[in-house]
Amino acid sequence: MIDLASHHVGPRRPRRPPRIDLTISDDVATVVLNAPTKLNALDEKALHELGRAYDEADAAGVRALVLRGEGRAFCAGRDISGVDPRDDDVMGYLGGLVTPLLQRMARFPAPTFAVAHGACLGVGLGLLIATDVVYVAETAKIGSPFAALGATLDSGGHAYFVDRLGPHRTLDLIYTGRLMSGAEAVAAGLFSRVLPEDEVVQATADAAAAAARGATAAFLASKQLVARIRDERLALWESVEAENAAQAALCDTDDYREGFAAFQQKRRPEFRGR
Repeated sequence: MIDLASHHVGPRRPRRPPRIDLTISDDVATVVLNAPTKLNALDEKALHELGRAYDEADAAGVRALVLRGEGRAFCAGRDISGVDPRDDDVMGYLGGLVTPLLQRMARFPAPTFAVAHGACLGVGLGLLIATDVVYVAETAKIGSPFAALGATLDSGGHAYFVDRLGPHRTLDLIYTGRLMSGAEAVAAGLFSRVLPEDEVVQATADAAAAAARGATAAFLASKQLVARIRDERLALWESVEAENAAQAALCDTDDYREGFAAFQQKRRPEFRGR
């Protein structure tokens, strides 16, 4: 396990254990939010640690990544236990730290998977939005309870909910503070699949392991195309042109040639991610 806490020279000082754990095995990085007593709520230091975990996984050349939370929740959002609202630097936290982190996560150069269970709120919801595939436990709680704080939904929640739920259901969730279950969130098209809580971690790990054995360049081509369709609102024939260009580029990859050879030789392909 990689300790992401910083090292220093000089007298030993008590330091907080790292809130983010990273392990890498068989081309899969597993990033764990590890502050269960705080429901994995994230302060500024934890956000920096999370960004470093993604940087290290990227540098290691992993071919898939799993993000999950330890304990009863995935992530309850921002850690506001020590925040004074009178001098709270909201833009520094959200605009300066959270948004760049979410963008970095979304651009990660391999398939990414997340396990959603318990509270998945605020920044926690944003982490899920920035992940390619999210498997959800039946016990997950997803929504916008921030009216009770005099605050509003953040981390991409408005755009995501409006796109998937429509404006009326989005504002209903915001005004009432009602939280959706994992099954309801998947049925509404927010996430990929709902599973019993005792199965969701293993199912996600299995999916990531399978992706890590796949044709990484082909996966990334689809990941980038999906992002363009979402962000640039590509029309049908524009997306077809982009697909054609992506397919032509893949012809030069080893995995493309291996896939064709395996099909013609009636064997399983052995992709190497290049």
